[in-house]
Amino acid sequence: MNAAYEVERLLPHRFPLLLVDRVLDLVPGESITAAKAVTRNEQCYRRVGAHTADACLEYPRALLIESWGQTAGILATWRTPGQEPDAREADRVMLLGGLTGVTFHLPVLPGDVLHHRARLSRALSDTVIFEGETVCDGEVVMSVERMVMAFRPADSLLPSAG
Repeated sequence: MNAAYEVERLLPHRFPLLLVDRVLDLVPGESITAAKAVTRNEQCYRRVGAHTADACLEYPRALLIESWGQTAGILATWRTPGQEPDAREADRVMLLGGLTGVTFHLPVLPGDVLHHRARLSRALSDTVIFEGETVCDGEVVMSVERMVMAFRPADSLLPSAG
């Protein structure tokens, strides 16, 4: 699998908010592991000085959740390469429905390589529920009890013309 191509094929995100570097393992309809390397080149560090203390360099928790959520989104939208989505799927927008039980265990710093692991807990017609964790150097840095992701038709989210 050409990992970078697959990530960009499945997610609408692009720089600077594409927060998944590559898919390491994927079992369709079940689980995914994806990698994200945190570097000082991230947009969140662009105004940070060269001699900033580690305590000030902690990767923002909102971006950690977003990166994990993008990993879950890849699992939710995975299709075999070459397999086109059906008409109903092609025009859907991925939305965060809710999060529960998110725990941050350890700080994430530049130089860390994260392994996001997401498992599909339940899938309903246009809503998917995930659980999982993010691991760095064998230690859990964040755990997610439940993330609800909903898919809605893009045209239903547009403002009305009137």
